[in-house]
Amino acid sequence: MSWQHPVPPIADEERQARLVRLRAALEARGLAGMLLGPSESLRYFTGLVWHASERFLGTLVTPTGLFYIVPGFERSRVETLPHLAADILEWKEEESSAALVAGMLEAGGVLAVDDAMPLYFYHALAARLGTERLMDGGPILNTLRRIKSPAEIALIQYAMDLTLGLHRQVHAMLEPGVRASEVVKFIDRRHRELGADDGSTFAIVSFGAATSLPHGADGDQVLTEDDVILVDTGCRIDGYHSDLTRTYKLAPGDTAFEDAWAIEREAQQAVFDAAKLGASCSSLDDAARAVLARYGLGPDYALPGLPHRAGHGLGLQIHEEPYIVRGNATPLAAGMCFSNEPMLVFPGKFGIRLEDHIYMTEDGPRWFTEPAKGPTDPFQAV
Repeated sequence: MSWQHPVPPIADEERQARLVRLRAALEARGLAGMLLGPSESLRYFTGLVWHASERFLGTLVTPTGLFYIVPGFERSRVETLPHLAADILEWKEEESSAALVAGMLEAGGVLAVDDAMPLYFYHALAARLGTERLMDGGPILNTLRRIKSPAEIALIQYAMDLTLGLHRQVHAMLEPGVRASEVVKFIDRRHRELGADDGSTFAIVSFGAATSLPHGADGDQVLTEDDVILVDTGCRIDGYHSDLTRTYKLAPGDTAFEDAWAIEREAQQAVFDAAKLGASCSSLDDAARAVLARYGLGPDYALPGLPHRAGHGLGLQIHEEPYIVRGNATPLAAGMCFSNEPMLVFPGKFGIRLEDHIYMTEDGPRWFTEPAKGPTDPFQAV
């Protein structure tokens, strides 16, 4: 399928530059290589998209080379898929892919392993190399991936704009009697029609008390006139995610909900205002909880209040570094992208999640999408 979006996909030149940075990190640590499994890191560095199975497929990155480790009968399939050009090393059904990897390493060399590596393959490597020659490659990969390039930010922005427009369409279609399942199907269909990679990556549509469950309730729901409505959905463009939540009512007059909505919006704004270059991720979570505590909510994770972290990083994974959570001392830096969603939960009554995302620039934080306007008007004017 040819590329049909106005924002360019990630170019091979950018992936080559990523490999240069990865190799520099390996050399700085004296490592023999990094083994990428069938993960988003494989896609990030090579462009190859593959899903895990009992047969290992991945990429070995060494200080001087790039090698695909491929089941022999899958080679023809791999060759048809987008990926950086490099040597393809085959292993046959009766052979050990772990032995193939081990044989590529210098004597005594230590191998960093993708933190998304299937456990069965880690054990196979350990049997060949010993655990002392394996190390967690996650910190290296996460450090590189959490700083987004302009091309990545442009793709995320396009995906966010697409999903925000779809939220507007959902708002326009809602009326008493509609089923949550109907709305979920509509969201997936429209995401596909608008050019998302595979329709919706997820869609949570909750009405009434079900909105107090952060990830929705089992079963179908029917919207009534007085229900609180929560819609949380996203899609992917060239693998990069959108993720947006709006919570609202169709008509004004519910003072308890409207007062709580204002508190939620204040907490969300406090996170944005705290997002200074060099500030710790933990301090943003603290800023949200401080707002809630001033209104007698919480404290900490107590309910009514905020039951989870205030945000998460986003890119090729919908949840990735940096996490906006207590105890995370990671300082904010230009290129980081993360959600701002300090959900306010009143158990058994309703919940309010206003979720927009932030990207950090050299001048400070920027919104991917403008926050909601009000408890019955979830969108800023276009």
